[in-house]
Amino acid sequence: MDAIVKMLEKHQPFFEKISRNIYLQAIKDGFLGCMPIVLTSSIFLLIATLPGVVGITLPQPLIDWCNKLYNFTMGVMGIMVAGTTAKNFTASMNRRMPAGKVLNDGSTMVAAQCSMLLLAVTQFTTKFNGSELSVFDCTSMGTRGLFSAYIAAFITVWVYKFCVSRDLTIKLPKEVPGAIAQNFRDIIPFGGAVIICGIIDVVVRNLMGVPFSELLIKLLSPLFTAAETYPGLILIQAATAFFWFIGVHGPSIVQPGIDPIRLANQAENLQVLLAGGHPAHSLTFNMSLVGEFGGTGATFIVPLLLILFMKSKQLKAVGKASIVPVAFAVNEPLLFGAPMILNPLHAHPLCCRRLRQRECCQVLYR
Repeated sequence: MDAIVKMLEKHQPFFEKISRNIYLQAIKDGFLGCMPIVLTSSIFLLIATLPGVVGITLPQPLIDWCNKLYNFTMGVMGIMVAGTTAKNFTASMNRRMPAGKVLNDGSTMVAAQCSMLLLAVTQFTTKFNGSELSVFDCTSMGTRGLFSAYIAAFITVWVYKFCVSRDLTIKLPKEVPGAIAQNFRDIIPFGGAVIICGIIDVVVRNLMGVPFSELLIKLLSPLFTAAETYPGLILIQAATAFFWFIGVHGPSIVQPGIDPIRLANQAENLQVLLAGGHPAHSLTFNMSLVGEFGGTGATFIVPLLLILFMKSKQLKAVGKASIVPVAFAVNEPLLFGAPMILNPLHAHPLCCRRLRQRECCQVLYR
């Protein structure tokens, strides 16, 4: 056992370095910053759809109002994530900037949102009542445009860093108020970020015939298809549990890579369900209700086992302290209290879920 622990500790700094990656942190924190959108829009969606499932008919104006609130919150999720990701990435980048040089996170946030629109949204004209109208295709403004949101955020912050580090800004006399001077300093980096994303948009549309957001989805579709197989889903859950086992926050490493497709799949499942079809995507946020029942590693039953079968007072106390949090999928008290992290004996319930395997019963149930 000591050899296993030493081997894991030897590689732990590498995995901790991955978890501290500024790109992954920006994606994670940027998405968390938009969680109120997901939660609030879900409430209006439930109001519009759930009564019909149980045979209750709501007034159509109320249903339309709830759907409008959903579309104008969840429907622009991609734009909002571009801004929050850029803001968090700017905070990380500012810690690496030379002394006296700071990136304006409010400006990078707005620039990233504009850049995301260039990469993801298609504008065209159509005729309505005999007059021409300019129309935006809003398909990629929501969860379908999350990849474009991340790309726009990273490009924007790097352009700002390049310009500010080299003083490529418009400087005004010291007598000018700071807020006004800052707006002028942001003109060149803002324009640079928007122009670069605009050029990318033109190149991709002319070469591939699709917007940048659709190009990413097409390129990554084989990977997403593989992830929705049984082996793929097992790999995702096992990787998350493994990182937790070695002491690194597993969701911080695994989830940023799959959150965009999980949101897109969930939105597509919803459209299919509302159309009367059968949702087919399994890689969604709802998967965590099964794969992470009780938290990473599906540890819902572990506190009960500790309370009922352990003779150790320490393990019984851990079970009592963690049973309520684990019921709400917060299992950190169990992971750190048992402990299950860096404990080969407890790797079975965390990673393999073979609680009653003969090899660990002698220690786990004494």
